[in-house]
Amino acid sequence: MRARIFQQPKTAMQSGLAGTHIWVLEWEPADRSRQDPLMGWYGSGDTRNQVHLHFPTKEEAVAYADRHGIEYDLELPAKRVHKPKAYAENFKYGRSENWTH
Repeated sequence: MRARIFQQPKTAMQSGLAGTHIWVLEWEPADRSRQDPLMGWYGSGDTRNQVHLHFPTKEEAVAYADRHGIEYDLELPAKRVHKPKAYAENFKYGRSENWTH
């Protein structure tokens, strides 16, 4: 069974970085989910997709997978580019676009 190790991304609804510094190990699904004929809910007999192991560092997550013989794919996070902005730039002289209000 193969696993995926990645760093938790921030959601679109949050502006801060809280909870994004942890590393997660989760297993790939072993079989497809199927629809229950009576209720219409989707489910699977595979319970490993419900397990998400959290680690404070990437090295601890990789060490855990190696120690337990788990094959894994390591996904490194994309480099975050921070562009500082100031409100005064909306009114600066020589601005390339027109200010519309």
